[in-house]
Amino acid sequence: MPGLTEAQTLGLQELLRVSPVADEIARRFQEAGHRLSLVGGSVRDALLGRLGNDLDFTTDARPQQILKLVKGWADAVWDVGIAFGTVGARKDTAEGSFLIEITTYRSEAYDRSSRKPEVSYGDSIEQDLVRRDFTVNAMAVDLPGRRFVDPHRGLEDLEARVLRTPATPEESFSDDPLRMMRAARFAAQLDFDPAPEVVAAMTAMAERITIVSAERVQAELNKLLLAEHPVKGLRLLVDTGLADHVLPELPALRLESDEHHRHKDVYEHSLTVLEQAIALETEGPDLVLRLAALLHDIGKPRTRRFESDGRVSFHHHEVVGAKMTRKRMRELKYSNELVNEVSRLVELHLRFHGYGGGEWTDSAVRRYVTDAGPLLSRLHKLTRSDCTTRNKRKAAALARTYDSLEERITALQEQEELDAIRPALDGNEIMELLGLRPGPAVGRAYKHLLELRLEHGPVEHEEAVAALRAWWAEQPQD
Repeated sequence: MPGLTEAQTLGLQELLRVSPVADEIARRFQEAGHRLSLVGGSVRDALLGRLGNDLDFTTDARPQQILKLVKGWADAVWDVGIAFGTVGARKDTAEGSFLIEITTYRSEAYDRSSRKPEVSYGDSIEQDLVRRDFTVNAMAVDLPGRRFVDPHRGLEDLEARVLRTPATPEESFSDDPLRMMRAARFAAQLDFDPAPEVVAAMTAMAERITIVSAERVQAELNKLLLAEHPVKGLRLLVDTGLADHVLPELPALRLESDEHHRHKDVYEHSLTVLEQAIALETEGPDLVLRLAALLHDIGKPRTRRFESDGRVSFHHHEVVGAKMTRKRMRELKYSNELVNEVSRLVELHLRFHGYGGGEWTDSAVRRYVTDAGPLLSRLHKLTRSDCTTRNKRKAAALARTYDSLEERITALQEQEELDAIRPALDGNEIMELLGLRPGPAVGRAYKHLLELRLEHGPVEHEEAVAALRAWWAEQPQD
């Protein structure tokens, strides 16, 4: 393949690993009179030495022809994207399973008000590549002959680690405004820098992102956050003004500061907390933790007060921030589960600061664990990450104090199985003892016994029965 450096030639050797699958399907298309090329991210990742088992192809065959050619060859076929010219398939081999997407040569564009792209099909690989988002994704390898196709010098941009568009940035972003977010996402994933003209177009056209559906925006934001360098992508969103439309709470953290009212730069602090939280991840990228770290202080702008002594306060910003988190995440169409988890972490992120030098009672420690529930390990990481002071002595003291709290939690867990705190009596026993039917009164009784359990630790069954009867005798009887 002329023009390739040794490193890139070695990168493309990754194609040899997928050759049995790629060549096999290419021959099927060739025998039917169609072209098939490996394209886009698959070629880019092969050149970067990181090609996985997800393979993207493009072809001159129309969607129904693609379906006909892959059926009987693939182990599974799905056509959920067929309206956009894409057919998906899975091929199982001795080397593993390959997930394949085959898309008809196409061009797509938005009109001024549409949220969905209009799809039209093309007839050449060159026509298809010019409508790709960035030059590093506009390279192809014709199969089975392995001819390298790079009409927009994507290889040079890959070497320079630069994001450029095949057409002008204005044309590209008009065709699909989501590409502006994809620029930030690729900056975060690949550690590439967008070209100056790309940044300029993103800045000038930022408002156009509003015609893209919340679901598509959320998907790009998630990929950005789960990338290796999310802060780089987030800075690009903020600096170009895109964040003003998709995550306005983030640029709002850039609070004005003056010589009389000094306080932390909340925006920079939040990005640092995100990086520190990532460093504490033990089982791969954690979207819940990363969202919570990024959003934990978004209540500060609304709660900022300048005190008479010259200090700046943000009272109850965690409560306000939790509500703001819920609102933003719902607008971005996140699942209820994810909304609840992230907003709960935002709400709890300051709780530890009441611990002081270890003054909490065992009851307070139990409540901390119970309130965090299954989010406890994430709350540990978020709380530790929230220390960004440059005062090493202060940082070390906070770390020691949190070590102490975790040690107490561990001791209590061993002593009382704290993870499964529950009253000594369940709902059926409460109803039997008090002669109740299912209803709110049973819930109130259960809650009272849970409070006793949290306050005093485990109690014997007889003590719980006596406490329940005493509580019930004091309740107003209808």
